[in-house]
Amino acid sequence: MEELQPSVSEYAVLGLLAVGPSHGFAISKALEPGTEIGRIITVRRPLVYRALDRLVAAGLAEPAHTEPGTAGPNRVVYRVTPSGRENLNRWLRRPVAHVRDMRIEFQLKLALHEVLGRSPLALIRRQRDALGPTLAALDTAASPIDNLELWRRHNAAAAATYLESLERLHTTGSRPGG
Repeated sequence: MEELQPSVSEYAVLGLLAVGPSHGFAISKALEPGTEIGRIITVRRPLVYRALDRLVAAGLAEPAHTEPGTAGPNRVVYRVTPSGRENLNRWLRRPVAHVRDMRIEFQLKLALHEVLGRSPLALIRRQRDALGPTLAALDTAASPIDNLELWRRHNAAAAATYLESLERLHTTGSRPGG
């Protein structure tokens, strides 16, 4: 077994396997644009199959059985292994390191919490704590303002406001759009 630190797209595949056993074609459909997860990260079919191969090689997923394909060869159905579930759970608890990672990685973690039926509140709070020093430093930076610095400061302010709003939504039990 190879040592693997899964990529964000591999975590998307692993997260969907944690919902329940599935085959590559169904996973790729769940990662198409416009789907719940595909709105965040789109993973094309060849990359889904590559992710499955890498997850299996790392011992994070395994073939469970085969089933007849609808218009082709038999499909291999995969499931997450205990090691894969543990790895996924660690990743889901870990806040992202940078404001720029909020757009895809953090959103994917929120979506996977949702599809797995888990509250993301602890992650949201850890994320606020993790980004606190960065957000404070950008807010009080004395460096001259140029285009990039201005962009960073606005993104940091937006991330802080977003996390506060997200925490309120999950604390009160109301859901976005609901």
